[in-house]
Amino acid sequence: MSVEEQLDDVLSRIRDAEDAANRPSGAASLVAVSKTFDADAIRPAIATGQRIFGENRVQEAQGKWPELKAETADIELHLIGPLQSNKAADAVSLFDVIETVDREKIARAIAAEITRQGKPVRLYVQVNTGLEPQKAGIAPNDTVAFVTLCREMIGIPVEGLMCIPPADENPGPHFALLAKLAERCGLKKLSMGMSGDFDLAVQFGATSVRVGSAIFGTR
Repeated sequence: MSVEEQLDDVLSRIRDAEDAANRPSGAASLVAVSKTFDADAIRPAIATGQRIFGENRVQEAQGKWPELKAETADIELHLIGPLQSNKAADAVSLFDVIETVDREKIARAIAAEITRQGKPVRLYVQVNTGLEPQKAGIAPNDTVAFVTLCREMIGIPVEGLMCIPPADENPGPHFALLAKLAERCGLKKLSMGMSGDFDLAVQFGATSVRVGSAIFGTR
């Protein structure tokens, strides 16, 4: 299938999952993950009306998204991969949403750049729900305290939580945990679910799902 057809299929599945969970249509938005794909591969998705996209790496995004954003004014670009503090300036400049805040150093670097650049950026805290040592994210037990630190001490606008469940586990309990943590933090936004499990994530309350290979295929 073409990118346009696969995108339409994913959007239909999101709507079906919303119906199954008795959630209103549009409760979950689609972040089309365009990492490793060049501008020409992304343009067909933009042409169909998709406006929210996700990238894993700041440097890769810099190579394609300034041009694409110049062509289409209402693009919303999410950083969904780990961010190093030395890339905070570039990330704040290019991205509209950073989903991977997971430590005090990067939170302070982002806060400084938001102030310096005068650019509002929406922020999510990444939670390592599976406590995987190789994966970024704050530990579940530390999440409430970290969100409080970000909001009250550092002064950054955290609006939600994000997670990537372990690949070899049932994602449902991880989605449920993230939803519970968000409720405890008073947060309304949940970024969870990818190509293999986004239907389930929607049923667990995801407000955005990050889908790449189901739309663009694999490199």
